[in-house]
Amino acid sequence: MHPRSRHHSRYDLKQLTKICPELLAHVFANKYGDESVDFANPESVKLLNKAILMDSYGVTCWDIPENYLCPPVPGRADYLHYVSDVLATSAGGEIPRGPKVVGLDIGVGANCIYPLIGQFEYGWSFVGAEVDEVALQSAKIILEKNKKVNIELRHQKSSEQMFQGIIKENELFDFTMCNPPFHSSAEEAAQGTQRKLKNLGLKKNVLNFGGKKNELWCPGGEKTFIGQMIEESSGFADKCLWFTSLVSKSENIPYLENLLRVTRAIDVRVIDMSQGQKRSRILAWSFKDKNQQLEWATKRWI
Repeated sequence: MHPRSRHHSRYDLKQLTKICPELLAHVFANKYGDESVDFANPESVKLLNKAILMDSYGVTCWDIPENYLCPPVPGRADYLHYVSDVLATSAGGEIPRGPKVVGLDIGVGANCIYPLIGQFEYGWSFVGAEVDEVALQSAKIILEKNKKVNIELRHQKSSEQMFQGIIKENELFDFTMCNPPFHSSAEEAAQGTQRKLKNLGLKKNVLNFGGKKNELWCPGGEKTFIGQMIEESSGFADKCLWFTSLVSKSENIPYLENLLRVTRAIDVRVIDMSQGQKRSRILAWSFKDKNQQLEWATKRWI
């Protein structure tokens, strides 16, 4: 976990059930005699994450439609912490805070998780882009119920584009982030779920964290998706300081790094992340050199 993570210790289920009483019905004593929740049950997972958001991030009202992706909160928070570290390297080592720092979440989802945590932890402003109109409406309801400001949602009308149609003329972003569809097909997604359940010692054939097609898989998987993002980002090099994406599969990194060389990205970083048994990484790239990064930061945050 990231050093600034709020989740280094085991879940305090007594505190979480106190703040979210609905969760209590999903708590049981496991074979070791410890209190736990059924991680194979999508409703249990959703309520656990709802309770964590309430307890750790001040989110008073949160829900998602059935079968939509329910994010594991600690891992999502880690992504934001590592993004803040990257931004700090452009600003003389100081983490930028406050609404002047603006992020773009590609695929904000029904859960709106990154803007909610990013605003709580660092006070940043966000634009969340989403293709799925049901997901967009869910995110809108979450923001309205929590009276969130400085978070704007935009409908991406083309599933073939990421920044085009979202970034407006004369608009600047300090960073983008994305949790891409990792798999290349529904079959591959199902196999991934089975591996995850096996690692947890569970046997139920169910998507315990949910996820619709566009959230879990796309033709070519994350390699193609992020590759397209990289190619499109070169056309917005003057609009954004740092572009970032999660990369689930380490074997995709060499291909993506080579593509970034082709698109003439100047600063490229691969940041390893781990939460328990899960291993992932963040790919971050900028088309600005160190002096240009500092100039950007000085004008916007410092």
